[in-house]
Amino acid sequence: MEQYLPTREETLELLKKYNKSDSLVKHALAVEGVMKYFASLYAEDVDKWSVIGLIHDLDYEQFPEQHCRMTEKLLRENNWPEEYIYSVISHGWGICSDAEPIHFMEKVLFTIDELTGLIAATALMRPSKSILDMQLNSIKKKWKTKSFAAGVDRALVEKGAEMMGMELDKVMTLTLEGMCTVAEEIGLKGSL
Repeated sequence: MEQYLPTREETLELLKKYNKSDSLVKHALAVEGVMKYFASLYAEDVDKWSVIGLIHDLDYEQFPEQHCRMTEKLLRENNWPEEYIYSVISHGWGICSDAEPIHFMEKVLFTIDELTGLIAATALMRPSKSILDMQLNSIKKKWKTKSFAAGVDRALVEKGAEMMGMELDKVMTLTLEGMCTVAEEIGLKGSL
């Protein structure tokens, strides 16, 4: 029997079934955009990276206290491959999941999840309200201001970059570039 592989359309439908919040859907689209970008840069499976990025916070709106655990249950109920489920829940490693990111894809997801939030918040502070004209130095400046986007766990992002074997500046640059590919869908095209 052939293993079921979720399509992007099915994944988006499932995401929207459990998430009505525009901001959570846009976050999912931002993470998906960055995951696809990394996958294309590293000659990985873009479709797989796409759906894993898109669905990573499936349970967050309705079951925040059971984050990752409920996603695991919901994805199993929808016949997702165990390998995909593990990858998705590994983004909560050390916070709400014991699944350690092992593969490069999992390390990328673990690292960029929080970082997309900081970059989005930085963009909204700009006169253009856009990520399309943003430079690395803008992100780094906000990164150093601990009170800015205080919910972003900077230590977690640093740990992830280390796990990826990549300089933080490079991770920030690639994450920004990935978000730029979906600027309009995530509401960060701004006035450009």
